[in-house]
Amino acid sequence: MMEFKVSPLTKIISLSGFLALGFLLVILSCALFHNYYPLFDILIFLLAPIPNTIFNAGNKYHTSDFMSDSSNTGQDLAHFLTGMLVTSGIALPVVFYHCQLIGHLSCIMCMIGGLIIYSSIVIFKWFFKKDFNEDDSLFG
Repeated sequence: MMEFKVSPLTKIISLSGFLALGFLLVILSCALFHNYYPLFDILIFLLAPIPNTIFNAGNKYHTSDFMSDSSNTGQDLAHFLTGMLVTSGIALPVVFYHCQLIGHLSCIMCMIGGLIIYSSIVIFKWFFKKDFNEDDSLFG
C-alpha cells in the first residue's frame, strides 16, 4: 500500500495560509463594518487550546478513556475550560449581533474566522504530535 507523506515544511506553509485566512475573515468583519468588537473573538480562540496544552504537557502517553477507574482531574478541567472557551468564541458574535453591536454578515464572518483560527491551531498540534527525530527531515 502506498503511503502519502507530506514534508513538515509543506505542513507549516499550508497551516500558516489557513491561519491567515481565519485572521483575515475576523479582521475584515471588523474593518468592513467599522466595528471592532469581533476582535475579542480572536483572543478567545487563541486562548482556547492553552488549558489542554498546559495539563497535557507532562502526560504525553496518557489516553483518555471515560470507562477507566483512574481519574485525572487536571485533564478533565482542561477539557472543560477548552470547551467553555470554544463555545464562548462561537457564542460571542451571536451575542454581539443580538445586542445589535454588529451586523449579521460581520457575525457570520467572525464565527467562521474564529473557527478557522482554532482548527488551524488544533491541526498544527495534531500534525506535529510525533517526534521530529523520525525519518522526516525539515525539507523532505
